[in-house]
Amino acid sequence: MSYSVVVIGTSWGGLAALSTLLHDLPGDFNLPIVVVQHRGKDSERLLTELLQDTTELNVCEIEDKEPLTPGTVHIAPANYHVLIEDGYLSLNTDDMVRFSRPSIDVMFMSAADTYAARAIGVVLTGANEDGSRGLAQIVKRGGVGLIQDPKTAEIPIMPVAAIKAVPSAQTLPLAALAPKLIELSQEPATVGARRVV
Repeated sequence: MSYSVVVIGTSWGGLAALSTLLHDLPGDFNLPIVVVQHRGKDSERLLTELLQDTTELNVCEIEDKEPLTPGTVHIAPANYHVLIEDGYLSLNTDDMVRFSRPSIDVMFMSAADTYAARAIGVVLTGANEDGSRGLAQIVKRGGVGLIQDPKTAEIPIMPVAAIKAVPSAQTLPLAALAPKLIELSQEPATVGARRVV
């Protein structure tokens, strides 16, 4: 049983952090990636275009019921929550969570509920605590939690909150996150400390 999805949450400073991380992933990276980046509700698709310029992976803004596709970076659209279903993504306009829509916690928790030990959650730079509860849920269900080292974050509040909520998650400098994701994509998922083969 291998990993099925990488979910990434970020806020302030996210464009630079995502650009670095995605640039360092190879074009044949074999997992789907789902990104929630906090942005204004009237934000255009510029984020998708800017990230596409940094990576060999396909970058697209999520549409409702879109299939989860390996080698694709699925970007949450402005003003919609993203839910990860079995093999696809759905959107809704439920109330804001921690003043955010899209919410990182909502997306992470749906990944935990759907994929459990086959989910990898990543928390990057940001100016609030969104993502910490969702990352805790991913790890509780046997998935992997990765956190950007706050010393390498433009705004450390989000990774610091994630470390506090999930002390067992692995904290890595921004430059080390892509190599870690590549390593994880090439090995089986684990349940707790036990590897499932």
